[in-house]
Amino acid sequence: MAIAPVGAGGLVPVGDAASLAQVRPAEKTSFVDVVGKLLGEANAGQLEADQAIRELALGHADNLHDVMLAVAKADLTFRTVLEVRNRLTEAYQEVMRMQV
Repeated sequence: MAIAPVGAGGLVPVGDAASLAQVRPAEKTSFVDVVGKLLGEANAGQLEADQAIRELALGHADNLHDVMLAVAKADLTFRTVLEVRNRLTEAYQEVMRMQV
């Protein structure tokens, strides 16, 4: 994947010319917004997997493959959130151990 410079020293991954045409200067987002979005996506995945399991159990869904995919996606998203949390906790602890 190529990386192209975008004003003010920022870098943006470039896929193709069409995606480059849509690149805009980065909007300012807070860390809280990023974490909130990540948690929201994880929760949505869990709810989708729960719904798929419920429909399969009630006999409304015939495709076990789709149910298993939804469960696997939810599991992967949860593990990602858990790993991000662990890394943030480790970083916080490292900062707290620093001598001032």
